[in-house]
Amino acid sequence: MSTKPLAERLRPTSFDEVVGQQHLIGKNGIIRKLIENNRIPNMIFYGPPGTGKTTVANIIAHMSDMQLYKLNATTASISDIKDVINSTSNIFSGKGTLLYLDEIQYFNKKQQQTLLEFMENGKLTLIASTTENPYYYVYKALLSRSSVFEFKSITSEDCIPAIYRALKTLNSDFNLEKTIDDETVYSIVSACGGDVRMSIGVLENAYYISDNVISKKNIDSLLPTLSGTYDRDGDAHYDLLSCLQKSIRGSDPDASVFYLAKILASGDLLSACRRILVIANEDIGMAYPLACVIAYSCVESAKAVGLPEAVLPLANAVCILATSPKSNAAYMAYHRASEDINSGFGTEYPEHLKSPMFKGYKYPHDYPNHYVEQTYLPKDVQNKHYFEFGTSKTEQAAKAYYDMIRKNMP
Repeated sequence: MSTKPLAERLRPTSFDEVVGQQHLIGKNGIIRKLIENNRIPNMIFYGPPGTGKTTVANIIAHMSDMQLYKLNATTASISDIKDVINSTSNIFSGKGTLLYLDEIQYFNKKQQQTLLEFMENGKLTLIASTTENPYYYVYKALLSRSSVFEFKSITSEDCIPAIYRALKTLNSDFNLEKTIDDETVYSIVSACGGDVRMSIGVLENAYYISDNVISKKNIDSLLPTLSGTYDRDGDAHYDLLSCLQKSIRGSDPDASVFYLAKILASGDLLSACRRILVIANEDIGMAYPLACVIAYSCVESAKAVGLPEAVLPLANAVCILATSPKSNAAYMAYHRASEDINSGFGTEYPEHLKSPMFKGYKYPHDYPNHYVEQTYLPKDVQNKHYFEFGTSKTEQAAKAYYDMIRKNMP
């Protein structure tokens, strides 16, 4: 019997065996079509752990007959990359070198630039993976030379066949006929939040401690901290984020920090961070413009330190937002403008705004109070008013200035 972890033994060897990611590797998936047409670009995979990023890279290497090397950016260095490149000079067969670099967000700018050099001279094809947003963590020049693909969280239902396949393999290994019911299988995949590798690991451990039937009691004893009502694939995930936003919008710091704690207790740091940034712009907005800056600073601090310390800056952010004045004036202005655009209005822009070559534009800084009356909106919507000042102190101060410069026109 193999000593390899069961999840590794069951790792898919073809796109058809991969759980989830049908938008990428299904019959009409974009990655599948690229590979089947012998097009292998530099790629960046991003998404939660256990969603198949490494597996898909292995399959691509196999299908393309490329030599696959794997590095992890948490421990790799520039010399490791150069070692991979130097080793390619001894390869006389195959169709090139494929480097799979996991956790690329841990490479600094200089290290990523080194990768770029080898990508451009054709010595390797890069597949980099990350659990973070690559547009924040990956060097822009490297991004521009890569195709970015999002690996989405796998649903609990998608994981179920993998559990039964794992059980069949274990029974074959030990020449037993242990069973498991559907409810227990669903408990495993729900508790593991769609992480296939973790789900198989839980089943494997449960197999060893169970009798002829693998029960929910066996599962609960293995995952006491992950069992509960928070399922990232289910309604509870979205319900908690909604409760957080509505509590902050309702200026209730007690409820706000409670829902934040509930979300972070599950380890879902990124969802909390994204929601806090949305709230700062949607619900506080112009009433306290610095709220956006504070929220962003707290979110970046939280991502930098990680859990459990991330609770500190996020708790600050949530309490500040909950106790700040509220305004959705800018948000509503955008939607009013968007409605007109979607209705086909505003397609002909004023000539004096298009280019300095067109005469008639008045430069506001040449006039008193840096303001001069002229038309900015397209003719068919020039009398529309999308933005309306809110009642907060900051907005009313802005309105007073707005009214003043217009009233003092010469």
